[in-house]
Amino acid sequence: MRSGIRGLCIGAALFAALPTGAEPLLEVHTDDNVLATLPLPEGQEACLSWAHSVTGGKVADCFENRAGHLVLTRSYLHDFAAGLGEVPGRGVLISAPEGGYWIEHMDEPMPDNALTLRIGSARVGHRLTTDDTMLPLSELAPGKRARLTLSAD
Repeated sequence: MRSGIRGLCIGAALFAALPTGAEPLLEVHTDDNVLATLPLPEGQEACLSWAHSVTGGKVADCFENRAGHLVLTRSYLHDFAAGLGEVPGRGVLISAPEGGYWIEHMDEPMPDNALTLRIGSARVGHRLTTDDTMLPLSELAPGKRARLTLSAD
């Protein structure tokens, strides 16, 4: 009984030590565990990048924390390969200086503040990047179902 009370006291002390108004986090979960958590303050961008499964060309979806909501802001397409392209009324198509295209100003809030995906193999090379961090998702959990969730504390 004493160990249970001691555990509750330790848990309460750890909870009390958490900063109030903690920074929002972009969490990467698989069915098995939490792969990573990245700080994602208001206005910061996080991009999910990979190689297209048919052509191998670069593709990216970029998100921002906007007032605690995970918002798809823009996408990069190497060309208009299978399954890629512009949807009229969904952003503005701009040629990228390095080749390919950006669809800017998409401004689509993600349902449930999350994105679910299947992490590809090393050939697909899924990775999540912010200004100063790169998570090689395909190295960490190839073939796993994952969910990117913005937790806005």
